[in-house]
Amino acid sequence: MTEKAKIIYTLTDEAPALATYSFLPIVQAFANAADVVIETRDISLSGRIIATFPECLRQSQRTEDALRELGALAKTPQANIIKLPNISASLPQLTTAINELQAHGYALPDYPEDPQSEAEKAIKAKYAKVLGSAVNPVLRQGNSDRRVPAAVKQYAKKHPHAMGAWSADSKTHVASMSHGDFYGSEQSITLPSATTFKIEFVDVAGTVNELKGSAPLNAGEVIDTAVMSQSALRAFIAAAMREAKEQGLLFSLHLKATMMKVSDPIIFGTALSVFFTEVFDKYAAVFASLGVNPNNGLGDLYNKIKTLPADQQAAI
Repeated sequence: MTEKAKIIYTLTDEAPALATYSFLPIVQAFANAADVVIETRDISLSGRIIATFPECLRQSQRTEDALRELGALAKTPQANIIKLPNISASLPQLTTAINELQAHGYALPDYPEDPQSEAEKAIKAKYAKVLGSAVNPVLRQGNSDRRVPAAVKQYAKKHPHAMGAWSADSKTHVASMSHGDFYGSEQSITLPSATTFKIEFVDVAGTVNELKGSAPLNAGEVIDTAVMSQSALRAFIAAAMREAKEQGLLFSLHLKATMMKVSDPIIFGTALSVFFTEVFDKYAAVFASLGVNPNNGLGDLYNKIKTLPADQQAAI
C-alpha cells in the first residue's frame, strides 16, 4: 500500500498562532479530500523552551524536540514543511516566556544573566540555543520555496506603499568605523597541528576574565578572531549622530540582533546609551538599582521604570 503524502504544519507564536486556529482546519479539510495527511509540530518559543529542559519537567509536561526532528526531515526528499513566521526571540521575550511557563507549573530554571557556577553556565548555554533566529537556519537546510504568489505581487504593484515621491536630491550619508572595529582587528590562521584555545578578556588593571574555556582545534581548521573597542564604538556613534544632525539627516542604525545574538545586542545597547547619554548618566544609580540593561532595548527600560513613583517616571 502506498504511503499517504504528508505535510507538516508548524505551530508558532503571536499572529500566526491566532491565524492557525481558523486557517488550519480549512487546510486540513482540503488536504483530507486529496488524501493528504496534515500533521503539526510545535516550534513556538514556549515549545522550544519546554523541549530544551525535559529533565526539569514531569513526564506529562515533556515534549519531543520538534525543531530537531524537522531539521533532519528538511534534508530528505519527502520533506514538505509549511513554516509559519516565528519569533526571533530577544532576551526580554525569552525571560517573559520562562516566567509565564513557570507560572503554569513548569519547573524551568531561571535564565542566569550573569552565571557564576558551572551549572548556571550550562543553563545559559541551553537557553542560548532558543534565542534569536534559532528556527530559520535549521529549516532552510532543505529546498526552501520563498516565492511571492503572483496575486500578492500584482496587488503590491497596484497599491504601492504610500512613501511619496522620491527626490533626486535626497541626501544619504553612510558612516563606518575607521578603527577599533572587527574589520580592523581581524586575524585568521589555519592551524598547522591540533591544539586548544580559550578566550580571555584582560582589563586595564591586568585582571583576566575567562569568556570561553579550553576547546579543541584540529589540524587544518581555520580560526578567525576579531575584537571591537567599546570606547571607539561610543566615540564613532557620537560623531555619526553629530554629522547626521549637522546635515539634517535621520540617524539610523541597522543591526541583525536576532541573528548576531551575541555581538549585536551589545552594539545596539551601546548605541542606545550614547543616544540617551544624558539620561543614562543622570540616572545611573537608579538604573543600576532597577537592573536596567541597554542591551535589552528601550522597551525594557520603560518596563523597569514602571516600578518607580509617578513623578520619578515622568522625570526620566
